Amino acid sequence: MKWSDINVIAEALYDQYPDIDPLTIRFTDLHNWVVDLEGFDDDHSRGGEKVLEAIQAAWIDEAR
Repeated sequence: MKWSDINVIAEALYDQYPDIDPLTIRFTDLHNWVVDLEGFDDDHSRGGEKVLEAIQAAWIDEAR
């Protein structure tokens, strides 16, 4: 899984953290949760704010 796999990451986060409201997540926590996902193997430093925003938006859509 790479940073560019926005929807796959959002689905995995939704599955792993079903009781978390993605609107309340700090980006530092989101970044850590993404890099800790099973199967994630991308450069940790590439997860910038724009990528995290996209992941958060996709997670919000997934949670609806």
